[in-house]
Amino acid sequence: MKPFIVVLLMCLVLFSCKEEQKEPKQELVMYQSSEMAALMNAMYEGNMTIKNKILEGESIGNFPETYLNIHNAVLTDPADRNASFDAFSKLYIQNMQQVYSGSKDSLKQNFNQAINSCIACHKTTCTGSIPRIKKLLIK
Repeated sequence: MKPFIVVLLMCLVLFSCKEEQKEPKQELVMYQSSEMAALMNAMYEGNMTIKNKILEGESIGNFPETYLNIHNAVLTDPADRNASFDAFSKLYIQNMQQVYSGSKDSLKQNFNQAINSCIACHKTTCTGSIPRIKKLLIK
């Protein structure tokens, strides 16, 4: 019986020492945001700055012309550029221009109206960013 156990142990040792096959290394691919995603992130940061200036009673400066790129920036999914998107983007630009050209008394109201136009558009497409956009509203 002892020789049987010794042979069994030897077999276990021999078969358990097999060479592991390594998986080929996968190359990490960095996420590359679309032009529109990059523009919207920049617009978010710009609007956060505007919000803070409004709250502190500071001048907000001039309308950022880069916001006009909303009409031609490449979308993550080009199929999202449709009549609805075009209408919402025009409304957003009009509302943002009103923020810069309107009276100081209506600044908060005009700013919130512009932000609400963002939210309205995002309710139709890309809904995940709505909670972040809502942080821009002035209460």
